[in-house]
Amino acid sequence: MTSRRQFLKTLTYGFVVTRLKPVFAENHKIVTYNLTAKKSKFSFKENFTSNVFLYNDLNPGPTIKGNVGDILRVNFKNQLDEPTSIHWHGIKNINAMDGVPYLTQDPVQPGETFVYEFPFNHSGTYWYHAHFESWKQVAKGLYGPLVISNPKESIFENEIVILADDWRLNNNYEIDEKSFGSLMDWSHAGRIGNWLTINGKKSPKYVIKNNALTRLRFINASNARVLKFGSSLKKLQIIGVDGMLVKPFFQENFTIAPGQRIDISFVTNNDSEVNFFEISQKQPLKAFKLEILKTNQISNKKIYDFTPQNILPNTDNAKVIYIHMQGGAMGNLTKAKIDGIEKDFRSLATEDKKLWAFNQEIGSYENLLVKVKRNEVIVFDVWNDSRWPHSMHLHGYHFYVRSNEFENINDYLLRDTYLMQPGEKSKFIVLADNPGKWLFHCHMLEHAVSGMVGYIEVE
Repeated sequence: MTSRRQFLKTLTYGFVVTRLKPVFAENHKIVTYNLTAKKSKFSFKENFTSNVFLYNDLNPGPTIKGNVGDILRVNFKNQLDEPTSIHWHGIKNINAMDGVPYLTQDPVQPGETFVYEFPFNHSGTYWYHAHFESWKQVAKGLYGPLVISNPKESIFENEIVILADDWRLNNNYEIDEKSFGSLMDWSHAGRIGNWLTINGKKSPKYVIKNNALTRLRFINASNARVLKFGSSLKKLQIIGVDGMLVKPFFQENFTIAPGQRIDISFVTNNDSEVNFFEISQKQPLKAFKLEILKTNQISNKKIYDFTPQNILPNTDNAKVIYIHMQGGAMGNLTKAKIDGIEKDFRSLATEDKKLWAFNQEIGSYENLLVKVKRNEVIVFDVWNDSRWPHSMHLHGYHFYVRSNEFENINDYLLRDTYLMQPGEKSKFIVLADNPGKWLFHCHMLEHAVSGMVGYIEVE
């Protein structure tokens, strides 16, 4: 491990110094941010304070913004007392900048710094988060929004990021530290919380212009909670999923799984406010409110109408990767291999805290699923043969999937994170044009750490 870590460290820094700066710096605008991960204090409820991990002492971390064609440079410093790294979720990134410890970079040790630098190749709604012990570091607050704009699409007069998180707090409104590592969570749905925040606040309010085209960018930063949003509007127009623009369609409400993003658009009217609710439970929970500022303004930007030109890859000669997902409570995984040794499920759970498998193999960041040539077409043939939903995320790519996540919609969508229901079988179609080692895992973060993870290598 020592030699591999040293190799990765040398490779990563060498790539940044010798290739990124000379190639990009002279011809592209460089957008620079300074990010520091540190122990912080945060008040979830008045008169109560909790220990958290935050970027720049902000919950959520700073919104990183740029335009297509810009180069993002993040000067990152780790002031935690444990290693960490940053993953740029949804970006078709340079592999050395993907932030996966021991796979694409050495973890950033306490007191160390690291420069993340990569181009913004496409617009959309994304986010960044810790990827070292993410089941704990994300749950403690290490994440933030990432918004890449295309000036050609700048038609919105109101635009707000809605980053939702589902925290687990104790009776003192502190993060419930004692429950980290719970086998009950890891073997069931994951770390389900009890305190919903929008951009770090409980039921916040935002003021928007009247009679104006509005865009809301939803991000689910929860460890495991699948959220569902409805509103006082009759219908919601969905214009983007996972950063990718789609042919607009209407839904009364929408589900958003951990790691996913949904962009919606609507025109404000003569109402005084619009309320949004989280409706996954029996009792709707007020999520946030939009107060409409009355003006005499008359807008001609009434309709958002954009149809992306996406081309489904030809799969006639595709390489098929079979992924049989098993494990968890009430599952049918009786045995699996870990580090080449076959063990029964009870031993895996009690001795190794491993509960999930791909193809009866306990996964890790060193679990190679397949090696393919560049520009080869891949079909992930995935079967969720378990009792629990899984939010499946592929790093470095978007994939085509015939989505079952929306009512009356069964089209191919480009996603980087897809919610698979228990028993569901699906196919993810990928043109493997981005070289490197790319993680594939469940974004219920407790499922990933306990075995539901592997990577593909594109030569």
